[in-house]
Amino acid sequence: MFDGKKVLITGGTGSLGQALTAHLLKHNVGTIRILSRNESKQIEMESNFNDSRLRFLLGDVRDSERLSRAFEDVDIVFHAAALKHVPVIEYNPFEAIKTNVIGSQNVINACLENNVSEAVCVGTDKAVSPLNTY
Repeated sequence: MFDGKKVLITGGTGSLGQALTAHLLKHNVGTIRILSRNESKQIEMESNFNDSRLRFLLGDVRDSERLSRAFEDVDIVFHAAALKHVPVIEYNPFEAIKTNVIGSQNVINACLENNVSEAVCVGTDKAVSPLNTY
């Protein structure tokens, strides 16, 4: 399923993104682009995985132009970028909307613009029965 495929993971340096990366590297994946806004986590992840199939891209799902460039020539997108810490986003609801809602729409649009064949949205159990904008 992943043989030779070019994969991109939004939020790739987060807990879900790293677990997904570890799983994909066990397969014959072509390349994995890790899109994240956290430069330090990218450096740490690159050191921990030490795999030439990984490419690290700085970017934010809020930036539709950046997504459009990052998604060029990608076969599969896993969307794992989100603000997930409920206490933080309760005090910053508009930031949560910009990232979790508008950012997700930007991911969908970038997939459509670049003819990405498969897109998967992943999340944690924190999204079950939400009481707020998360």
